[in-house]
Amino acid sequence: MELFSVEVWALVMFAVLMFTALLGYPVAFTLGAVALLFGLIFLDPSSFNFLPMRIWGIMTNFTLSAVPMFIFMGLVLEKSKLAEDLLETMGVLFGSVRGGLALSIVIVGALLAATTGVVGATVVTMGVIALPAMLKNNYAPTLAAGTIAASGTLGQIIPPSIILILLGDVMGVPVGRVFVGAVIPGLILISLYVIYILIKAWRQPDSAPALADASHRWNIDFLLRIIKSVVPVLLLVFFVLGSIFFGIATPTESGAFGALGALILALLYRRFSWQHFLAAMRQTTRLTSMVFLILIGATAFGLVFREMGGNDLVHDIFTQLPGDVWGFLLISLAIIFILGFFLDFLEICFIVVPILAPIAEHFGIDLLWFAILIAVNLQTSFLTPPFGFSLFYLKGVAPPEIKTSMIYRGIIPFVVLQLIGLTLLVIFPQLVLWLPNLMDKIQGF
Repeated sequence: MELFSVEVWALVMFAVLMFTALLGYPVAFTLGAVALLFGLIFLDPSSFNFLPMRIWGIMTNFTLSAVPMFIFMGLVLEKSKLAEDLLETMGVLFGSVRGGLALSIVIVGALLAATTGVVGATVVTMGVIALPAMLKNNYAPTLAAGTIAASGTLGQIIPPSIILILLGDVMGVPVGRVFVGAVIPGLILISLYVIYILIKAWRQPDSAPALADASHRWNIDFLLRIIKSVVPVLLLVFFVLGSIFFGIATPTESGAFGALGALILALLYRRFSWQHFLAAMRQTTRLTSMVFLILIGATAFGLVFREMGGNDLVHDIFTQLPGDVWGFLLISLAIIFILGFFLDFLEICFIVVPILAPIAEHFGIDLLWFAILIAVNLQTSFLTPPFGFSLFYLKGVAPPEIKTSMIYRGIIPFVVLQLIGLTLLVIFPQLVLWLPNLMDKIQGF
């Protein structure tokens, strides 16, 4: 490999992209600009002839059209205050148990993740409602902040997660199988959070006390409150995910059904106005446009990187690493984890994953398993400073007495728990593959 070969300049292009992204320039335009600059210098202009067709392929991709559906579904549930009802009811239900309010936040975070897939909406909703309640009842600020931030990130791994849709499309794995494969890993993370909170409450009772005013009677009114708050959300989750798992509908079709179901629920509860509808539409358009602009920019970058021989060079480097398959797996996961400190999960998904996926396929690694490992790994990027988005969302709605340092200290145990969960999935691949294989047998594949 020559020092100034085109392949080496492809790596320089990648380094320039990382540097400009850290400077804060819009990622979608940075991707396109860097690709155009290096492409015009090192490639023939005709190399860009295929780019319009690739962009057209992205814009007409049926699978990716599920993204705005699930985003809209989550925003409708947020703006109709159904999420607030769910959180308040769970707080009363578990509040009399030591650490119960924190447990209720984990459970609600999981339920909201299964209906929204939008991390920001979940963290902000729980931060506004639950954080003041936890502080009022003498919860340790670090535990309160860490629980809310970490529970909000469950939307990354629990279907219907936007990142799971994107990973499935980028890696060429059916999105339905990715959704099914993420179920057990999501339950593992929830279990790890619950176990940690219970141990914390047992060892340090003052950090997670039971609520003094959480007493309730199991009468018909309380049961009706639980049914009214919990059952509609559970039914929406069951119909949306069940239709995918059992092969009744594609992810895009179930996303459309979920968006319609969320609208119907919001209208039945009489909490959704025309202004709410317009706000949800605008935010859905904004978030979807951001995703697709980044994807188009990443497509241009990937085209130039591949034409310059960057993919072949990276392939040669990884295939010569010590440890063969396990060496590639551990180093690639370590790279993604480190990049998560500085880059958004979309940037990693669209820039780094397309480079690693062909190498994983070369090593015979199951791409479904690899996709879930990446998804769990990317989940930590929402919690790791300095650019963890969950930390920013929570700080934005937290009371003044909650310092940034408290939030940082609070998320450390949960990052460790996520890494423990990731380690379990690496050691035991069947935790990811067993359920998709079982569903395939049920459906006769």
